[in-house]
Amino acid sequence: MPLTSHRRLVVSTTLIAALAAGVAPATGASAATPRTPAAAPQASAALPQTPAAVRAAVNRVPAPDMDGVVTALNAALANGAPGAMARFSGPSGVQSRTVGVQDRVNNTPMNIGSRFRIGSVSKTFSTVVLLQLVQEGRLTLDAPVDTYLPGLLPDARITVRHLLTHRSGLADYTDPMFANTVPGFESVRNKVFTYQELVNLSLALPRTTEPGVAYKYSNANFVVVGMLIEKLTGKPVADAYQRRIFGPLELRNTSYVHPGTTIAGQHVRGYLYPDTAGEPLVDSTEQTVSWAQSAGAVISDAADLNTFTRALVRGRLLSAPMMEAMTTVTPTDATDTRFYGLGLRRYDLSCGTRVYGHTGTVQGFYTYAFSTRDGRRSLSAVANSTNRGAVNTALGGTLEPAFCGKKPASAARSASPSARDFSSLPAERDLPERH
Repeated sequence: MPLTSHRRLVVSTTLIAALAAGVAPATGASAATPRTPAAAPQASAALPQTPAAVRAAVNRVPAPDMDGVVTALNAALANGAPGAMARFSGPSGVQSRTVGVQDRVNNTPMNIGSRFRIGSVSKTFSTVVLLQLVQEGRLTLDAPVDTYLPGLLPDARITVRHLLTHRSGLADYTDPMFANTVPGFESVRNKVFTYQELVNLSLALPRTTEPGVAYKYSNANFVVVGMLIEKLTGKPVADAYQRRIFGPLELRNTSYVHPGTTIAGQHVRGYLYPDTAGEPLVDSTEQTVSWAQSAGAVISDAADLNTFTRALVRGRLLSAPMMEAMTTVTPTDATDTRFYGLGLRRYDLSCGTRVYGHTGTVQGFYTYAFSTRDGRRSLSAVANSTNRGAVNTALGGTLEPAFCGKKPASAARSASPSARDFSSLPAERDLPERH
């Protein structure tokens, strides 16, 4: 064989093996150990460099169980959602499923191309912008927020990192704001807040923890993140999103809409359950989302969310050191399956696969947007009702079949003896819920 041909064969075989290793399910979870970009090449070195071994490695990645995804979507309907949908992107292409309706009045079937409010998935977009500013030397993660926004917060110990990890102790003003779900929503549906007003609402409440001591989810953290972005760039967050994320990734159906109230083009209508059982659902589609802004006012569609999470974990938006920081996680509960990094959730599934992304709740819409760390597999899912925790939990049930494949008859499915079926756990809440 000529030397040049031999070199091409060796390089090709090694590259294919590395890719195969990159999609192999991760093993046991560790809150202290991030999944770094270097992990895949290290794993590939241990694999035999033969085509048969490469095919075997690829085959270890389960095909998505789309029937299982549909079962989860139908469970969302059974628990009260008018409609639900999911879009999976993987090595074999894109597969999508829809059930129910996206408009109860016109009985319009759910459409995978429709736009919707993504709620707290917006926090990951905000985090990317802020970490890009860190890369550019405009701020430091472990510097006090007071360095950049003097006098805003009463505790100079609160750092930028504390905001992004929900460890600042700033109270979540949405707890009292939406203590009565529908009246609370209607009181802010068309209201326009300043960032300062939202921060003041948080500071009027008792602090939840000392800075850095414990994880406590709070929308107030990402209001301050929005203030930092605007202070450091001198422009609205909408401009930062567009120039740094939407434009470069060609997310044509993704936008930051504030203080406008409408969703342009074909879209899903969202429905809010009242606190009193039996009362009619409230169409919550049109609102300013000014109560959230940089914590939750982005609008997108399933395809764009797949593109975003895939590009993020593949390093298209942030450097390797920033991705390492973003994916360094701590537990959010005692299940050993749920973790939070910098504006990013990690869920550890029963098959050993770890997925990264965020959940979203804004009145009328539950969203899941997650990807494997290598970016080869991603899932976006949405259901169009909220204040219904069972719907949120059912929608989260799309992750296991999508990323772990069809559940075998044998109970010995887990890569770890302690692994739990993620879909058996109640969903994490991004907003107060009464049902």
